[in-house]
Amino acid sequence: MNDFSLYFQMGLEHITDLNGLDHILFITVLCLRYLPEDWKKIILLVTAFTVGHSITLALSTFNIISIPQQYTEFLIALTIILAAISNCFVKDFSFRTRYPAIYFFTLFFGLIHGMGFSSMLKSILGKSENIMPQLFSFNIGLEAGQLIIVSAVMVIIFIFVKLLRFNRQSFLLFVSGGIAAIALQMAIERYPFTNKHVDEKTAFLPGNNNIYCCIQCSGHS
Repeated sequence: MNDFSLYFQMGLEHITDLNGLDHILFITVLCLRYLPEDWKKIILLVTAFTVGHSITLALSTFNIISIPQQYTEFLIALTIILAAISNCFVKDFSFRTRYPAIYFFTLFFGLIHGMGFSSMLKSILGKSENIMPQLFSFNIGLEAGQLIIVSAVMVIIFIFVKLLRFNRQSFLLFVSGGIAAIALQMAIERYPFTNKHVDEKTAFLPGNNNIYCCIQCSGHS
């Protein structure tokens, strides 16, 4: 297997791994407010997430920014909770605003998820000098996995809202509430501020190689 296929598969498996639900839940909760015919809006939303996580994935992999993994994991759980809460305020499904606030929130939240993606990639690459090809193929794998998740969510929405005629707002609130509950449990389990071995003075310094980037047994990013 060549390097492109290897790192593509790693990226694909990383975002679709059912043992690490955080990224799957985040993408799911973002798409819940839309129907398959809103595909243009979904593309813009997914693009905002892609831009965000691509930026910090690159910056973190090149050690330009460095945040301990326990903080990143906790923040990722918070992004899921906040995205789920934002769904509770959706009353009008016409989405007339060209660039609604959810796009900008998604861009920002994508920055946080990108730091999570980088943890596994850095642990594999080590101190390799030329990592651009691996970074590119890993990112392409992430995008392929992201499209799989979005497609699956759209199929589920089509079945429940279109075929089974579930009330759209009730469906949105019910599923978002369930995801928020799961994410809240994640956030509690990942709460980092009781971890006394973290050096808060150096944790956020650019270029710090002590990034706590070991892959957790749970399979999270």
